[in-house]
Amino acid sequence: MNIVDRGNGRPLVLVPGLQGRWEYLEPAVDALAAYFRVLTFSLCDERSAHASFDPARGYDSYGDQIAAALQQKGLREAIICGISLGGQIAAHFAAAHPGETAALVLVSTPPSRMRLRKRHQFYLRLPWVLGPFLLAESPWRLRPELVVAMPDAAVRRRFSLGAVKTFLRAPLSLSKMAARARLLTRTDLTADCQRISAPTLIVTGEPGLDYVVPVAQSSEYARLIPHARSVVIERSGHLGSVTRPDVFAALVRDFVASEAGIRWPDAAA
Repeated sequence: MNIVDRGNGRPLVLVPGLQGRWEYLEPAVDALAAYFRVLTFSLCDERSAHASFDPARGYDSYGDQIAAALQQKGLREAIICGISLGGQIAAHFAAAHPGETAALVLVSTPPSRMRLRKRHQFYLRLPWVLGPFLLAESPWRLRPELVVAMPDAAVRRRFSLGAVKTFLRAPLSLSKMAARARLLTRTDLTADCQRISAPTLIVTGEPGLDYVVPVAQSSEYARLIPHARSVVIERSGHLGSVTRPDVFAALVRDFVASEAGIRWPDAAA
């Protein structure tokens, strides 16, 4: 299996979201690698992952990939961190594999029982035909968040250019994204949340800036998961882990430090 392995320290598995490709999280990977040994990968239904996937097993198949990554690297446990849809995968894994989950971090995660908007349900019917319309609307939908996160227009242009370059080297599969979205709507994580015993951090952007998953929906995990904590990446919405990766990584670092008694040189800064 193709596994990206960066940094040193306590292992942290970073699970990508609906797009399925780890490359879209590279700013977060690099920022987290300043404090952790970060393992990440493309989801197992992506050809580039070089991993097996059984559609009938749903999230269990993605969970097998996390377990296989730990085994391949000779690790007994890790911090499991999921971004967006990856947060649901991470929560399901933590419920099923408590011994391998040192801590759990859920970032801008869809609610435990997700219901798609009508226009998104419409896109799923013919993803190859209608999916480009969804991709075309994304820059306009995300622009208000980017303006707040990156007030400097030149910084926004560099970020947007980087996103285009990522798209060219890691093209998205509209059919796979549609299949994951359908799986998302069929999944109910309520019971899983009650079984999670690992220390858990819920990370969101600011209310009103997440135009993908409303913050109120992501925040429900703080109620569903016993003793979970919540933090906000200020001046961000759904993309805070990549638009403000250093802030995101510091929040995860501080959470792990408080739970495990670890102190990094700048933890008090």
